Amino acid sequence: MLRLVLSLVLLDPAAVAEVSHRNVPVPRVLTPDGDRLGYAPVPRPFTGARRLTGVLLGRDPVAKTDVLCGGTVIGSRSRSLVLTAAHCLYHGGRLLKHLAFLPGYDEGRPRLGVWPVVRTYVPARWRNRPFSSELLPYDVGLVGVVRRARPLEEVTGRGLRPMPTTRGTALRGLELLGYPAGKGYPGSTMYRCLGDTVEGVSEGPGLMVTRNCHAAAGGSGGPALYGGAVAGVVSSSSPLGDAKGYTVLTRLGGRPFERMYARADREMRLTPTR
Repeated sequence: MLRLVLSLVLLDPAAVAEVSHRNVPVPRVLTPDGDRLGYAPVPRPFTGARRLTGVLLGRDPVAKTDVLCGGTVIGSRSRSLVLTAAHCLYHGGRLLKHLAFLPGYDEGRPRLGVWPVVRTYVPARWRNRPFSSELLPYDVGLVGVVRRARPLEEVTGRGLRPMPTTRGTALRGLELLGYPAGKGYPGSTMYRCLGDTVEGVSEGPGLMVTRNCHAAAGGSGGPALYGGAVAGVVSSSSPLGDAKGYTVLTRLGGRPFERMYARADREMRLTPTR
């Protein structure tokens, strides 16, 4: 079983990094027409999970920087929840301000509207500790967006079913969606990457690692899809100078996520419609 030695970077959307000529060796690229990171643009029109996926925007009021991550609508009774990475909600240990979710975002256009975030949820250990590799298995977050007369899921379509997995579960043919930014990527176009996973760590809930995709800045928080469900979120990657790059995915599973998900849905059902 692979033990993940942390030469990792969180996918800071403010960073624009130079990358090697080929980060994922050609034999490892599973995505048709996949590029040097294993990614290819998503064809239009967006349907299914791609219509549910979009960008999550926020503002660090201290650093005065904007943060862009991915997110996707997750099914709930409140019909108002979005799944992302925990580190997409905090920047430098600070909760971001003016968060908003833009589903179906494409080339600068919020095709399904702008949905302000009214509540945020991350595992307690992420919120209360400085970042370390031990936090990566818990790098998952939820946001509740404003509840309107037509809730989020009525506009986007039914949210994705969460697929819990346990440590050691390997999945083949996951599809990662996101909005990579940096050299060669505009940050406004949805890309996809197909990848197989292996186990990353042998403790706690574990982590999924794919060597078929090398996520770039802006890819954090995007969904890892499997059979019509969402099995995880994009968390981190090896440094973009790595000629054999890989991506780390946080699982959906274990009590921390289950408790957070139940609490978020319960509280959002009680949130008044605006």
